[in-house]
Amino acid sequence: MESFHWLKELFTTTDSVAHIALLYAVVIAIGVYLGKIKIFGISLGVTFVLFAGIIAGHIGFSAPTPILTFVQDFGLILFVFMIGLQVGPGFFESFGKAGIKLNGLAASAILLNIVVMFACYYIFFDTTDATNLPMMVGTLYGAVTNTPGLGAANEALNSLAASFPNGLPQIASAYACAYPLGVLGIIGAMILVRYFCKIRLEKEEEQLKAMEDTNVNKKPYKMHLEVTNKYLEGKTLLQVHDFLNRDFVCSRIVHEGEVSIPNRNTIFHLGDQMLIVCAEADQEAITAFIGPKLDIDFEQQDQPLVSKRILITNPKINGKTLGAMHFSSMHGVNVTRVTRHGMDLFASASLPLQVGDRIMVVGPEDAVDRVANKMGNSIRRLDAPNIATIFVGIIIGIIFGSLPFAIPGMPVPVKLGIAGGPLIIAILIGRYGYKIKLVTYTTTSANMMLREIGLVLFLASVGIKAGAGFFETVIDGNGLFYVLTGFLITIIPILIIGPVARMRYKFNYFTIMGLIAGSYTDPPALAYANSVCSKEAPAVGYSTVYPLSMFLRIFTAQILILFFCG
Repeated sequence: MESFHWLKELFTTTDSVAHIALLYAVVIAIGVYLGKIKIFGISLGVTFVLFAGIIAGHIGFSAPTPILTFVQDFGLILFVFMIGLQVGPGFFESFGKAGIKLNGLAASAILLNIVVMFACYYIFFDTTDATNLPMMVGTLYGAVTNTPGLGAANEALNSLAASFPNGLPQIASAYACAYPLGVLGIIGAMILVRYFCKIRLEKEEEQLKAMEDTNVNKKPYKMHLEVTNKYLEGKTLLQVHDFLNRDFVCSRIVHEGEVSIPNRNTIFHLGDQMLIVCAEADQEAITAFIGPKLDIDFEQQDQPLVSKRILITNPKINGKTLGAMHFSSMHGVNVTRVTRHGMDLFASASLPLQVGDRIMVVGPEDAVDRVANKMGNSIRRLDAPNIATIFVGIIIGIIFGSLPFAIPGMPVPVKLGIAGGPLIIAILIGRYGYKIKLVTYTTTSANMMLREIGLVLFLASVGIKAGAGFFETVIDGNGLFYVLTGFLITIIPILIIGPVARMRYKFNYFTIMGLIAGSYTDPPALAYANSVCSKEAPAVGYSTVYPLSMFLRIFTAQILILFFCG
């Protein structure tokens, strides 16, 4: 047995680097693997790392508290910052006409979660015990399956250590009690909304298809036309564009048998043939004004001209609009389409370009190659995330989160902290970073990798710290009440907001499912919604409300702790 003494020391010498690294590796690996197990088609995902950490902490497989705290906080910063970068570009755009209603419903659901939490607190718990309200906040965030909110609440609680002379409440224990039924409760409440509102899935699918047919204006449409309108003789392309007052791109024109790339000063003549790209809903108006469609293909006839997809990787292009680039007048080429995150966007002059966009460029081969060099067109540049931007943002976020804001009635000045500060700065950098020459583009896989690393480090640390007293909390304490109240916090707001969204605002059921999953920031609920819908409505609803919901979940976590628990 002496020969294995080194192995025993590795697992028991808690202050060695090897032991700490081994602890995190074991907890994270076991948690991730167990999180893949599905029960009734639902898995807990990486959140199972929290439960693996609790077990490790309970059996004494731990590390020094300062180390655990550092890793926990660093993981939280990295996690929320990468979330902010992801949601930033679409955060402000999510408040469109329908987006305002959806985000209003999501904010109402978040408010109702808090109201139900307080109702359960006053009904089921001893309000004279100062630890019960923080534990209920932990229950709230387990019930809504929002881990960043738990991190924000935990961090805010640390600033109130003087208010808890017997030690800070381990709110992660209440979170862990409420989380499993939270996942199941969200999906179960979605199903109840369906039956309460007497919804038929087939009819909802048909409605989505009809909506797609009426929203074809969002899709690019390509057609070949002949100029037959006598009014256009001698008019320039710019004059025609201004008169029609519709966005379209004329990428090629044939005049007296010669093919050329038109620019804003190109003059139209009767009998000219042209290739037009426009929004599908505008194609009838454009055809009626210019002339009839032709059954020809310039791309087959015109060999000197090429079409090429070019990847934007030059940071200097970030944020510039298509109009400001003067592709046709300066480079002799036209941009007919922009692809962003797998979606085709119409190439209107006001569309700002972003690093990572792919543009379809039409023109002479040498001119297209010059544009490709100007745009960057280097996949290798996008393979690595912009590490400098990430850490510059984290620096600014931590400083911003440390600024004290005095609010009347608050026992201490409010600080956004290491969760709220980096989140807000990341959202702003993700949306406006190009204005100060910050390139925020990271591949989806790189963003997810950094996010997941931050998340599992945070969950493992919280679980290990909470593990020592977890089972006493659950078995001897109020564990069953946390489970019960968490379930009520989960389902009651959904059973109110779901019918309101349906009956008052007439939203499609699949959009409502996305709304619910997004307001609870719950990927398993979105996965369930996608499994019963062949369209993208759940994902659209989810992505519309997710940015604001994530921000509100994190922000209200700190407000609840600082305002009510101090």
